[in-house]
Amino acid sequence: MVSSWQAAAVSIIIKNTKNEPIANAVVWLTAKNTSEKITLPSTPYSMSQKNREFTPRILVVPQNAKVEFPNADSIMHHVYSFSEAKTFELKLYKEQPKAPLVFEQTGVVELGCNIHDWMLGYIVVVDSTIFAITDDTGKVELTAVAGEYKLSVWHSGFGDISNVESEPVTISSTPLTYKVKQAIIEQIDFVTDEFDDYE
Repeated sequence: MVSSWQAAAVSIIIKNTKNEPIANAVVWLTAKNTSEKITLPSTPYSMSQKNREFTPRILVVPQNAKVEFPNADSIMHHVYSFSEAKTFELKLYKEQPKAPLVFEQTGVVELGCNIHDWMLGYIVVVDSTIFAITDDTGKVELTAVAGEYKLSVWHSGFGDISNVESEPVTISSTPLTYKVKQAIIEQIDFVTDEFDDYE
């Protein structure tokens, strides 16, 4: 019976408006029982800068998580965000800032570097610990107990990156498919500049 089903992997496939699988979509499940407390890891999440890029380009964290921003390059970076979910500025630095930042508010935080304009990254802060990013086949495997959830989906190709899509779902052992309502804008990878004045 579904009611006795223990926590297990649930397959969810995300597709675009043309019914094609979408890679790099953030997917998370929020239980209807919102009184459930989110348990945070003891160590901070990490959004590093390496080879003049944010690594990973997309980082998903639960609400109130701590995130550190280590600089693995030999040059300085100046990380900032003007996003509503988290506005901050880490002025020119090498190696690692003194303390991680806490991301108290859910939402999408778009990151940039004041020195390297092509650098772009995202931190997606969610009200859940059940999340993953789709693979090249548009698929995620999430571990959840059977029941009622809100399924949420976000992609960096959304025209409005603050516009998360959500719908109620019933989780069981049956795989789910969700088709996004927004068109996905093709994203261009910029060629990085091998030289700058911040060695």
